[in-house]
Amino acid sequence: MKLHSYWTDSAPLFAPAQEALPARADVVIVGGGFTGLSAALALAKRGAKVVVLEAGAVAGEASGRNGGHVNNGLAVDYALLAERVGSEKAGDWYRAYDAAVNTVAQVIREENIDCYFERNGKLKLASRPAHYDTLARGLDRLRREVDADVELLNASQVRQEVDSDKFYGGLLQKRSGQMHMGCFAVGLAQAAIKHGAQIHAQTPAMKLERITSTGHAHRVHTARGVIEAAQVLVATGATLHGNYGSYGFWRRRIVPIGSFIITTESLGRERALKVLSGRRTYTTTANIHNYFRLTHDDRLVFGGRARFAMSSPQSDAKSGLILQQALAQMFPQLGDVRIDYCWGGLVDMTQDRLPHAGQHNGLYYSMGYSGHGTQMSVHMGQCMARVMGGELSANPWRDLRWPAIPGHFGPPWFLPAIGLYYRLKDKLL
Repeated sequence: MKLHSYWTDSAPLFAPAQEALPARADVVIVGGGFTGLSAALALAKRGAKVVVLEAGAVAGEASGRNGGHVNNGLAVDYALLAERVGSEKAGDWYRAYDAAVNTVAQVIREENIDCYFERNGKLKLASRPAHYDTLARGLDRLRREVDADVELLNASQVRQEVDSDKFYGGLLQKRSGQMHMGCFAVGLAQAAIKHGAQIHAQTPAMKLERITSTGHAHRVHTARGVIEAAQVLVATGATLHGNYGSYGFWRRRIVPIGSFIITTESLGRERALKVLSGRRTYTTTANIHNYFRLTHDDRLVFGGRARFAMSSPQSDAKSGLILQQALAQMFPQLGDVRIDYCWGGLVDMTQDRLPHAGQHNGLYYSMGYSGHGTQMSVHMGQCMARVMGGELSANPWRDLRWPAIPGHFGPPWFLPAIGLYYRLKDKLL
C-alpha cells in the first residue's frame, strides 16, 4: 500500500523549469493549487506577467489530495442558510457552486485537458431515517429557489444503484461532476505556462512586505530571492508555511482539519458497476461522514474524517485502517479487496463553512473552501483575476464577514474535542 495520493501518483509527471526568479512581476500568486493555477491562467491570458510560488509540489496539497468530486451545492444546509442570511443571498451563493462546476468544464474544454471529467451527479445518502426526513423537508424550497433539477430518492431507489443496505434514501444533485485531480492539475499548470505564467515549485513565500502603507504593491521574500509585485494573491488554504506576521490574518480564521482517503485496486468494470452503477459522487449525511466514487480505471476512492487529527504518514496510516473498516461495513462484498493507496490532507475549514475572498492590507486572497474546494477553487481563481483587474463584483463572497476564531492562532489544539462532539452527535441523533 502506497502512503500517497492516487491522483498525483497516476498523473503525468510535471516538473516546471527551475528558472531564476524575476526581480519584478505584475502579479505574484502564493500557492500552486487550483486557485493559484486558475488565477495564473486567467491573468496570463490577459497579458499580465505572473509568477506562481508553491512551497512544495504543484497541486501537492489539497488540490491533489481530495476525493475527486466536483460538486454543486453548498457545504451547509441551504434552508438553514436562507433563514440566516435571506433567500436572495443564500441563492446567490448556491448558484455560485453551479457556476463553479461550469467553470471547471469550460477550462477543461478550452485548454483541452484530458482528466476524465464526467457530470453524472452527486447523491447525498441519508445515514438515518431522520436525515432522510430533513432532506425531504428541504426539497420543495431547493427546487423552487435554486435547483429545479434536484431529485429525492427513497431507500429502494438508492439501493438500485448503491449496493449497500446502510442508507434510507438520498438527494440527487444532477449538476455535479468528477475528474482525475492529478491530470487536471498538470493540464491546468501546463496551460498557465503556455500562456506565459512562471511556476516555481519548492519555493515558499516566507514574508510579504507591503511597500507603501496604501496600495497593493509588495515585496515577496523567498529563499531564492525577492520579487516586487504590483499585486499579490494569497491562495494558500490551510498551509502553515511562512511567518505568522505575514499570514496570521488567515491562520486565525482557517482551521486545518485532516481528511483521509483510501483507494482500492481496480475492481474491474463489472464488479465496480454492481457496487455503484450510477458512477456518481457519493457522500453520507453523518457528521463524521464518508465520501466515495469510482475512478476511470474502476477503483473505489473512499474517504472521510476518520480521525480529527492533522495529516502525517503515521496519522494517515491509522486513519486508513479506520476507513478500511468503514468500507467493509458499508460494502461487505468488498471485504477481500486490496487497498493500493492511503493518504491524508488538510481541509481549510472556516467557522461558517463558506469560502472567503477579498482584500486584507493590500493583499488579495481566496480560500476557506471547507471541503468543497475543487470546483470553487478553480472558479475563484478566475473570479479573483477579474477582481484584480478592477471588477470587484466578480467576487461572489465579497460581502461575507470573516471574523477571527476566538482562541485560534494557528495549529488547531481543539480538534480532539470537536471530534468527540461530532461522534456523540452521530451516536445520539
